[in-house]
Amino acid sequence: MGGTVHQRSVVRVGASLIVASLALTACGSRSGGDNAGGSGGGTKTAKIGIIAPLSGDLSALGLGIQHSVELAIKQANDNNTIPGWKLEAVPKDDEGKTEPGKNAATALAGDKDVIGVVGTLNTSVAQQVQPVLDPKHIVQVSPANTGPGLTQGADWQTAPKRPYTNYFRTCTTDAVQGPFAARYLYETAKITKVATIHDKKAYGQGLVGTFTEEFKKLGGTVVAAQTINPDDTNFSAVISAVKPAGPQAIYYGGEYPQAGPLSQQMKAAGLNVPLMGGDGIKDPKYITLAGKNSTNDLSTSVGAPTDSTDAGKKFLADYKTAGYKEDSAAYGGYSYDAANAIINALKTSLAGATDVESARQKTVDAMSKVSFEGVTGKVAFDQYGDSTSKVLTVYKVDAGAWATVETKAFETK
Repeated sequence: MGGTVHQRSVVRVGASLIVASLALTACGSRSGGDNAGGSGGGTKTAKIGIIAPLSGDLSALGLGIQHSVELAIKQANDNNTIPGWKLEAVPKDDEGKTEPGKNAATALAGDKDVIGVVGTLNTSVAQQVQPVLDPKHIVQVSPANTGPGLTQGADWQTAPKRPYTNYFRTCTTDAVQGPFAARYLYETAKITKVATIHDKKAYGQGLVGTFTEEFKKLGGTVVAAQTINPDDTNFSAVISAVKPAGPQAIYYGGEYPQAGPLSQQMKAAGLNVPLMGGDGIKDPKYITLAGKNSTNDLSTSVGAPTDSTDAGKKFLADYKTAGYKEDSAAYGGYSYDAANAIINALKTSLAGATDVESARQKTVDAMSKVSFEGVTGKVAFDQYGDSTSKVLTVYKVDAGAWATVETKAFETK
């Protein structure tokens, strides 16, 4: 095997990439001149960072987040939404892990042109990112963090207190999602005995906690409560622990890389009951991993299905036209709305601003007043930075795909 052909093709690809990037810079500077407004006719740049898993197990979700934000930014630039300013996306890979997430936040916080960040996917990663972005007054909007403590503090159930005023989210939280699942199982599916399993991470643990409280309140029994480790692949021990208790369903807190194999192994071990999880398992990859016996497994996800609304259909069509390789996935609409929430705030904060840093706090202030019809419904935030929308959907695996069972707004009882 000679190396020369390979090297030559690499050189050729390299050369064509250089040509392509030169072409891009050329049209970038040209259109910049056309749109120019603000100081002295030049166009200034403001960057919106993206922190999400762009590689690894959860990259299907992370790349959907990245491209949806890129689409919102492209449309804002094309429409000259912020006169005198060009917006730029800066994607950073957190691999779904805390340390890379913190490093990504540190890199973005050190860039004087970063005005806001969309991210993260994981609640545990957000816990590391918040304290880095907050002192720099960089607004953060998550399309996917569902841990209630991020907006209402550690004592959110008894004494809610907002820890970081720069942090907002477009999705609803596990304070709603867990109970929503409990009501579906108890009231609609008539299931009274459930076993719970979670992966010990902030998201999974929180989801099981709020589910358990509501399920018991309704009159249901949690016959077993078990945990796994996030890197486990063999679930025989936990299955042996819950099977004798005779649960009619398993409620799982965590994400699809573990939930899928857990479902597959449960059924193989004769525990043939539905596994139900939150938005962390609502991905086609779950069904691939769980296999053919995953039929009737359940998940909840935040909001209405994207393709069920006119705004959602338009977003999906625009996304397709833009030609991104990866699907917009579960959080595409929420990410697009998160980016547009920041862009809405920038209409106020960047008007007349000479630089990004001086406009950061104004952007945080403007976010609390943002209100528009988004892809996921009405986008607006309460006093904690939480989404005012409390709509969720139950999905069921049917014929190898997630099918909608019901969509409704969660009412506090």
